[in-house]
Amino acid sequence: MEDYIIWFDHLGMSDVDRVGGKNASLGEMISNLANAGVTVPGGFATTAHAYREFLAKDGLKERIDNALDALDINDVNELARVGAQIREWIIETPFPDALEKALEASFAALQDGNEHMAVAVRSSATAEDLPDASFAGQQETFLNVVGLQQVRTSVKEVFASLFNDRAISYRVHHGFDHKLVALSAGIQKMVRSETAASGVMFTLDTESGFRDVVFVTASYGLGETVVQGAVNPDEFYVHKPTLEAGRPAVLRRNLGSKAIKMVYHTNPGEGEFVETVKVGQEERNRFCITDAEVEDLARQAMIIEKHYQRPMDIEWAKDGDDGKIYIVQARPETVKSRASANVMERYLLNETGKILVEGRSIGHKIGSGPVKIITSIKEMDRVQAGDVLVTDMTDPDWEPVMKRASAIVTDRGGRTCHAAIIARELGIPAVVGCGDATELLSDGQEVTVSCAEGDTGLIYEGALDFELRENTVDSMPNIPFKIMMNVGNPDRAFDFQSLPNEGVGLARLEFIINRMIGVHPKALLNFDGLPRDIKQTVEKRISGYSSPVDFYVDKLVEGISTLAAAFAPKKVIVRLSDFKSNEYANLIGGTLYEPDEENPMLGFRGASRYISETFRDCFELECRALKKVRNEMGLTNVEVMVPFVRTVGEAEQVVSLLAENGLKRGENGLRVIMMCELPANAILADQFLEHFDGFSIGSNDLTQLTLGLDRDSGIIAHLFDERNEAVKVLLSNAIQACKKAGKYIGICGQGPSDHPDLAKWLMDQGIDTVSLNPDSVLDTWFFLADEKID
Repeated sequence: MEDYIIWFDHLGMSDVDRVGGKNASLGEMISNLANAGVTVPGGFATTAHAYREFLAKDGLKERIDNALDALDINDVNELARVGAQIREWIIETPFPDALEKALEASFAALQDGNEHMAVAVRSSATAEDLPDASFAGQQETFLNVVGLQQVRTSVKEVFASLFNDRAISYRVHHGFDHKLVALSAGIQKMVRSETAASGVMFTLDTESGFRDVVFVTASYGLGETVVQGAVNPDEFYVHKPTLEAGRPAVLRRNLGSKAIKMVYHTNPGEGEFVETVKVGQEERNRFCITDAEVEDLARQAMIIEKHYQRPMDIEWAKDGDDGKIYIVQARPETVKSRASANVMERYLLNETGKILVEGRSIGHKIGSGPVKIITSIKEMDRVQAGDVLVTDMTDPDWEPVMKRASAIVTDRGGRTCHAAIIARELGIPAVVGCGDATELLSDGQEVTVSCAEGDTGLIYEGALDFELRENTVDSMPNIPFKIMMNVGNPDRAFDFQSLPNEGVGLARLEFIINRMIGVHPKALLNFDGLPRDIKQTVEKRISGYSSPVDFYVDKLVEGISTLAAAFAPKKVIVRLSDFKSNEYANLIGGTLYEPDEENPMLGFRGASRYISETFRDCFELECRALKKVRNEMGLTNVEVMVPFVRTVGEAEQVVSLLAENGLKRGENGLRVIMMCELPANAILADQFLEHFDGFSIGSNDLTQLTLGLDRDSGIIAHLFDERNEAVKVLLSNAIQACKKAGKYIGICGQGPSDHPDLAKWLMDQGIDTVSLNPDSVLDTWFFLADEKID
C-alpha cells in the first residue's frame, strides 16, 4: 500500500520526493519531536507515485504538458483560461483502482469507527517548502471534511490545485519545471480550533530578520482566516533567551480586530464544509489566547527550529475541546533567513506629507505611484508596472500581477498572511489591515507607501521624495570610543539592532507613552471619575488589558523590554519621562490634570515632576514597569536615566524615591545616570555625581540654556549650534569631572548626529560613548575612522 499511501509516523524529511515538503515535515515532527513536547495531529499522505499514476490515465499528462508549453504566463487572461481547463480535466479523471482502494482502507483506519470524524485535506508539493522558495498558499486546503466521499473529492481538488493560476505563475518565476513537480494530499485529523483559536508563528521577526524572538499571530476559529489575510489577528513577540531562562518572555502584544472567524458549516453542502461568521465585540476586545499559551507556542516553535536548524514558518491550532495546542504545519522561512546580514539597506523619506491611511507595514521599503483600486481578480490586468495596488484583501492568486506593483495596500490581513509572505519574497512594500484604504484612496491618485517608519505603515498623499542607502559592513574600522544609538521607537528596535552599535544611549520613555499608550497616566489612575466622553475613549484604548493602570504599566513594559531584548546584552539607557506640561496635555485626558504654563520648556518637567506630590503616583507607575523588566523578566541591561535635574537637592530626592520604588543604585547591577543638560549640571558636576553613576549629556537643552535661546524659535534658529565655545567649555567640564570620578560619561543629544566634527571633538576629549540617531551611525562612524587615520 505504501506505493499509494504512507502514514505520517512512517515519514521524515528524507521523504520530500515521495510526499512533498509539508507532509514530510509533519512526519518528521511526529517521529522525532513528540517526546520533546511538540504535538502534531496524526494522519496519512498520498504519494507522488500515486499522483503520477493518476496523471498517466487517459493521456492526462500529455494534455497538461502541451497546454503549459504553449502558455504565455504574462497574459493574465490566457493563464486563467488554461489553468481552468487543466483543473477541469483533473476533476473529471477517475482515480486508479489501486489508489482508490488504498485511500478507502487508510481513511477507515484513521476513523477507527468514528464515522463523523472531521479531517483536513492539505496539499504538499514535492518542490514546496524548500529553503529557497516557500510556495506559500499555492495549493488548496480543505477543512472539516467528513466521510470518504468528501475526502475523495477533496483529494481530487488538491491535485487540481497544482495548476491554480498562482501556482503555475509562481513555478515559472522561480524556475521550477512543471513536469518535475508532483503533489501529495495529506489527510490529517482536524483540531477543533473553530471553538478556540489558531494562527501562524515565525521563529524570527518577519520584518527585520531578528533571530531572538518568536513572532506569533492568533485569531478565533480555524486558521485559514489568518493564512488568507481575511482577518487582522492578535500579534505577540516572545524573547527566546528570556523564555529559556524560565522568566516572563512576552515582549509585545498588539490587539487585532479579529472581526470574523471561520467555523464548521452548520449545514454542510457539496463542497461547503466551513463558513465565516462575525465575532462579537466583547471577544474582539480581548486577546484570543493567554500569555501562557503564547509562551507554550513559542516553546514548541523553538524546539522545531532547533530540530530543523533554521528559522521556521509554523501553523498552529488550539483545540476547543481538550484545550491543547497543536502544530499542523511547519516549513522553512524563506525570505529574511536568506537576507545578507552584511548589506544594510535603508529607505529614507526626504520629505513628509499628509497621511491618508495607516496599517501594518510589511518590509522596510518605500514605493510610490498612482493608485489602482482592484475589487476582483478579474480586474488584475488593469494594474500596470509602477502602480500602487489597493484592494480589500490580496491572496496568492494575485501573485502574477503583484510583481508589477510598486506597493500593495489592503483593507484586511496581518503580517503572516500569504499575501504578506509573497510581498516579502517579491521585495515589494505592503501595508495590510488598513481597514478602509479602498474607501479613502481614489483611483489614479498619486501616493507614497512607506514601510520605513516602524510597525505602522503609512500612505502619504503625493509622490514624496525618498532615497535608498546601502552600506556594506564587512569589517567596521576601529574608533576609540563606543557609538550607541538614540532609539525611542520600539517598532524599529529589531531593525536598528543590526547596525554596528554598543547599545542604546537614549531610549525616551515619552515616545513609548505617546505612541503606545496615548493616555495621561492620571486619567488611568482616576479612570472611574473621568467625564463620560473621555472615559469611553480610554475604554476603547485599553481593550485587552485587565485594568487602566495595568494597561499603562504593561505597555511601558512592552516598549522597554522590546528595546532591551533587541540590544541585549548591551546597555539600554532608558530615560524617565520628560514631557513638558503642554505635551502631557495633548494626551487623552491630559487637559484635566496639567497646568497652563507660559514657558513649558522651563516649567514642570523632569525631576521636579517625579518628586512632586501631584505627579508622584504617575512616576511610581514608571518605576513599576522598569522594575518588572529588570527583576521579573531579567533584562538587567536596562539602566535608568533621570532628566532635567535642577539642583543637587533634587538629585538626592529623586535617587531616594527610585530606591523606595525598588530601583536602588547598585542593586542587581543597576546604574542610575543623570542627564547633564543644564549649565548648573556641568558647573557643579562633582556634586551631582555624588548621587549618580555618571552623566549623559543632553546637548540640545544645554545649548539652549547656555546661549539663552528658544530652540523652537525660527527667528533665532541660526544661533543654535552645539559647537559654540561656551557650550564646549561646559561639555569639557562635565567630561573631565566624570573621568576624574571614574564614572560613565556619554552624550545623547542631537549635536553629534548633525555635526560629525563635534563627534570628533568629543572623541578627542575622551568621552566614553556618543549616542547617535540610527540614520547617522554609519556615516559618522566612517567619518571618525577617517579622521583618526588622518
